[in-house]
Formats: sequence, C-alpha cells, structure tokens
Amino acid sequence: MLRYETDAPVLAALAPGLTPEMVAAVSKLMSNQDLILVAKKCRVVTAFRNTLGLPGRLAVRLQPNHPTDDPQGVAASIIDGLLYGCGDAVIGINPATDSVPAVETLLRLLDTVIRRYDIPTQSCVLAHVTTQLAALERGAPVDLVFQSVAGTEAANRSFGITLSLLGQAREAALALKRGTVGDNVMYFETGQGSALSANAHHGIDQQTLEVRAYAVARAFKPLLVNTVVGFIGPEYLYDGKQIIRAGLEDHCCGKLLGLPMGVDVCYTNHAEADQDDMDTLLTLLGVAGCNYIMGVPGADDIMLGYQSTSFHDSHYLRQVLGLKPAPEFEAWLEKMRIAAGGRHLLPVDSRHALLADIKQRSL
Repeated sequence: MLRYETDAPVLAALAPGLTPEMVAAVSKLMSNQDLILVAKKCRVVTAFRNTLGLPGRLAVRLQPNHPTDDPQGVAASIIDGLLYGCGDAVIGINPATDSVPAVETLLRLLDTVIRRYDIPTQSCVLAHVTTQLAALERGAPVDLVFQSVAGTEAANRSFGITLSLLGQAREAALALKRGTVGDNVMYFETGQGSALSANAHHGIDQQTLEVRAYAVARAFKPLLVNTVVGFIGPEYLYDGKQIIRAGLEDHCCGKLLGLPMGVDVCYTNHAEADQDDMDTLLTLLGVAGCNYIMGVPGADDIMLGYQSTSFHDSHYLRQVLGLKPAPEFEAWLEKMRIAAGGRHLLPVDSRHALLADIKQRSL
C-alpha cells in the first residue's frame, strides 16, 4: 500500500475484495503516517444534490442541533453555518426527541430552507431509522436516511436495526427520487466502543468491530459515513493521543473498504483531551484527504453535550491545504455572494443575497 505505484485506481479496485478483519489487522501494523498516506491515496466519490469526495475538496456537515428542537433556534444556526460557507455535505440535525411529529417538523424546515434558496445540498434528521420511515410515510420530505450502525449483529440488534430494515429504508428513500446528480441516499455513523458498551463484542477488540461496521455501511452505497471518534468517552478512548490515533485508523480503514469517510473530530468533557488535540487531528485528517468534517456553532454542541469542530475550522483547513467546498455548493456560495474566489468569505453586508432575502421574510 505504501508503494508509489499503488494509487487511487489500484486501491479502488482492491476495495470490494477486502474484508473488515483484513483491513483492521493491517491498520494495527501501520504508523500514523502510514494511515495518512494510504488514506490520502483513496478517493471515494458520492453524489445526491452535489458531488462529494472529489480531489481538492473538503465538505462540512452543518449541524444545527438545539436542546428543544426549537425551529427558530435551528434556523438561526443554519443561517450562521451557511454564511460561513458550510453545509455542502449535509444539513443534519440530531433531534432532541425521537417523536415522529417533531422529526417531521424539522424535515419540513430543512426542506423549506433548501428549496427557498435553491441550495445544492441535502438534509437529514438523525432520528432512528424507524422514526424516519414513519415520517416518510406521512409525506415528510426525506433526502437521506440515517442510522448508527455497529459491527456485530447483537450490537445492531441493541440499536433496534437489522440489515433487512436498512435495505427497506434505502429502497424507500430511492423511491422518492429527490437526488439531482446522484442516488446515494444513506447516511451512517459509527464509533469505536459501541459494541463493547452494548456488551455485544464477543471478546473482539473495538477497532476490528469498528471496521466491521464499515462493512455494514458499504452494503448500502451511502452518501456519507463518519466515525464520531471521541463521542463515547474515555471509557473507550482515554485521552487526546488515543482519539487522534483512532480517528486516523477509522478514516483509513473506511477509505480502504471503499467508503466516503468523514470524521466527527470530537471529545467529551470528561476525557483527557482538549481543543488543541482536535486541531491536531483535524489537520492530520485534512492531509489524509478526509471527505468531510462537522460544523457546529462554536464547536460546542449544546444538545448532545460534546465538543466538536466549528464553522471556522473548515476555513482554517481549506486555507492551509488549498481545499474548496463541493463544486455545486461552491458555485452557489458565489452566486449568493457569500464567498468569492473559491474560498474567500465576503463581508457580511447587504451584498449577500441570502441576508437580503432574510430581511424581507422570516424562515
């Protein structure tokens, strides 16, 4: 994998023949720089309303969570993120409640914003897959179907899912035909330690089981997959050094299996980690060609209660590494006078087409 001759087409051709156990085993032999180099060689491109994973691009999930799912609070965070040029990966909300009416309300809010401003992106409300299907059956505008997945059948059972249920969800989303440039309709999240916390690990180490979760995701041709690498807490990843290592492992292993991997660069407040550790991991993942990161207002998720990356962090990484948003989204940012020259934010004033419209009518 480290040879100069081993390039993106070689690794893409190899990916379907790799099992998660093989990839996890190899990752344990690799140094951090090996994980970065191999992941950088992998290129996984997906599409729905825009194209993600292209060379020289870094996407951002705009994560406008709110502790009470208040539509005005959510809308304010969405506008904040859009003004920072974030949201090309997805505008994705973790709902505070898993009720069908609440999820439907959020889905309709996201659909209104995307349609009103003709934003080339996709929406998702990260409720349980059965809740999303119930909302879809009520006519809610579902773009992507989300589910957390794990690496054993027992762990997935504890999540309330089966592979057949995920297949049913994918078919339901495909039937809506809401994509414009592609039909990747699934979004999966994973994280080391989930099988262990569910007592469903069968004595297998958490890195191997994490990569087995990627094999679950791979079967459903997702638009997005990300590891929420430090979210579970120090019971599974003790400190910043372990979180950094795990983030590089997860990203590399996912890419080797052919997944469009992003990373929620994050930690909980009771871990031996801080934002400097996250800056380090963020930088390393940018070098490694990570497909997307999270954009959380102030990097502090006030609903989930953990620390992630902010809208600002994407501009650090884009400037340092010369990266741009997804091409369709980049063109929209220029049209709305939010950005110019690919990655330069314009001053927030009346020249913004987005702000000019907001002054005339509320969301």
